[in-house]
Amino acid sequence: MLETGLVLPFREVKPRENGLTILIDNGTPLNLFKDIMVSSNNLIDFVKFGWGTSLVTPYMERKMEWLREQGIEYFFGGTLFEKFLSQNKVEEYYDLCKTWDCNYVEISNGTVDISNHEKALYIKEFANDFAVFSEVGNKDVSMANEKNSIEWLENIHEDFEAGATKVITEARESGTSGLCREDGEIRMDIFQLIKDSGIPFERMIFEAPNKKMQIFFIEHVGTNVNLANIALSDVISLETLRLGLRSDTFHM
Repeated sequence: MLETGLVLPFREVKPRENGLTILIDNGTPLNLFKDIMVSSNNLIDFVKFGWGTSLVTPYMERKMEWLREQGIEYFFGGTLFEKFLSQNKVEEYYDLCKTWDCNYVEISNGTVDISNHEKALYIKEFANDFAVFSEVGNKDVSMANEKNSIEWLENIHEDFEAGATKVITEARESGTSGLCREDGEIRMDIFQLIKDSGIPFERMIFEAPNKKMQIFFIEHVGTNVNLANIALSDVISLETLRLGLRSDTFHM
């Protein structure tokens, strides 16, 4: 960042455990992908290869090599884990992550119909060889709305006890499910309970695919909140929000 003499919020620098920016790649063309990673590598901590795009995206090996060169970690989206799980092929998923030299995995149950307790067993298994990001919340809007805040908190604690490094709150890439209502509004009952629970925010990751959600979490958690599902095109704009360089967070 340019030296200007401005007093700006403190941002932890890489490698960091707090203030993470996790981008979602939905099959971005290789050269555009490389350009973004090299031009903003100091701002990007992780790239998540969303859903099952990694199975149909050309040049995956080159993308991963490029990320390693830039000091950016990567992992597959939880939906891919769930697809393997639905076909009783969890061992094959484990092998896939090992083959691609993943240091991190995401374990979720946002689509498959398994209990959080069963998900926690997979977290415990994968935590022996990977750092696990678990995800709490449903992708289906009706199921998400039925899940009360107490159940959210219980699931988060269970995932940590099973060995999750951090827990992600579901919001989808559209910001219309999980921690959000279908109209995009944050479920304050869940957020407030997490906040009041004493769980350190540095152990939480909030999916925030749009500016409205990014502003909310920056205002309510702070500049160094961990945010995920950030579009590749939003990495610079998100950093300006974190630093109060946009009118939305100017007076933070």
